Amino acid sequence: MKNKILITLFIGIILSGCAGVGSKGLVGTGVSVAFDPRTVGTQIDDSIMQKTISTKIYTKDKKYILAVKTKVLDGRIFITGKVDQPDEKLIITKLAWETKGARSVRNDIKIKEKFNIKQSAKDLLITSQLRTALIVNKNIKATNYQIDTYKKKIYVYGIALTSEEKDLVISEAKEILDVEDVIASILLVEDLRIQRE
Repeated sequence: MKNKILITLFIGIILSGCAGVGSKGLVGTGVSVAFDPRTVGTQIDDSIMQKTISTKIYTKDKKYILAVKTKVLDGRIFITGKVDQPDEKLIITKLAWETKGARSVRNDIKIKEKFNIKQSAKDLLITSQLRTALIVNKNIKATNYQIDTYKKKIYVYGIALTSEEKDLVISEAKEILDVEDVIASILLVEDLRIQRE
């Protein structure tokens, strides 16, 4: 058990290093403030919602601190991670919907299986390859996207300036070797409630 925790922490440290310095933004939304089309007020609202839902989840059970991640973009809540039982996933979804200001909830939590270091290494490689591809592509604002990979499935969250940029991000993800599926939760600037002037 202790080895699993150490391995998980090690992988988490490596993954956090892959995101780049500016990917957390001013208010921890995963989108760089310099490129974020949301108003500062919307960014703050999203940050407050994210802290609120995270606190609700961690208060429910401390084991979720490392197991569950939340993301809020324009009042839309995205949840990823792993839990032991299917009913835990339902409880977390309910907590998210009960958060004031929630416009929608997308729960991509998976039910835990036995830890597989080989699979985790492949997922880490896929995430790193996509992050690099987004940085290299000059038509994509890479800092506007957060990437999670689980069992060869890529989850991409972020804000695209245009539909062409959104399509490019999805295309880059699908080109990564060994990827089985791409689940994109990418909002367009024009779909945001309030945009930066």
